[in-house]
Amino acid sequence: MTTTTTHVQPAPHSLTVSGPMASDSRRRGRFGREVGYLLSGLPVGIAAFTLMVTGFALGVSTLVLVIGLPVLAGTLSVARYLARLEADHIAAVTGRPLPSRPQREAAAEALSDSGGGRWKAVRDPQAWRELAHAVLAFPVRVVTFSLTLVWLVGGLGELTYGLWSWSLPRDGHDGLMDLAFGVTGRGPDIAFNTAIGVFLLATAVPVVRGLTVTQASLGRVLLRRGEL
Repeated sequence: MTTTTTHVQPAPHSLTVSGPMASDSRRRGRFGREVGYLLSGLPVGIAAFTLMVTGFALGVSTLVLVIGLPVLAGTLSVARYLARLEADHIAAVTGRPLPSRPQREAAAEALSDSGGGRWKAVRDPQAWRELAHAVLAFPVRVVTFSLTLVWLVGGLGELTYGLWSWSLPRDGHDGLMDLAFGVTGRGPDIAFNTAIGVFLLATAVPVVRGLTVTQASLGRVLLRRGEL
């Protein structure tokens, strides 16, 4: 009687990356999302601020006429759409969705819908909070956008200062080191600016994270998850 021995081939190694490499990849992905969130905030903020201020001013000033109420309702509907986009963006960047609307407000909105309310957005307190967010977030977005550019673009520019500093007009000075401390010479000037670049890039991750938390915090206070 012949005994057949079956050899089981070892399973191939999994291609899933784990450990420090996976952790670094996640950190880079999160940093990229945070930078995109901060840099896209300014153009979105300009559009939102312009639409909300213009719509609110036009609606309030024409309330005595027939068009005032529909203008306000339309402005608040746009505010709700922008708020939904911001809520989704915050959830994607931070990994934490915004809280849902309180049950009392959601029930009141459902009752308004069932009653055939034509201008339900005007009676919805959350819609006014969303309009307030579009207005109040604008200066915050200006600051976070500017600081993000300073840390990233400024850091890269300072780090490579030695490659392009020859093109700068001197006007009798040897650069920032000479102006700030009176130390002349191209070498000290390049070393000083390079050190600034190293500092900016080395601190870019915590600074960008802090700016992201600051910008997203306003949304967490004023915005809520909910259907458009």
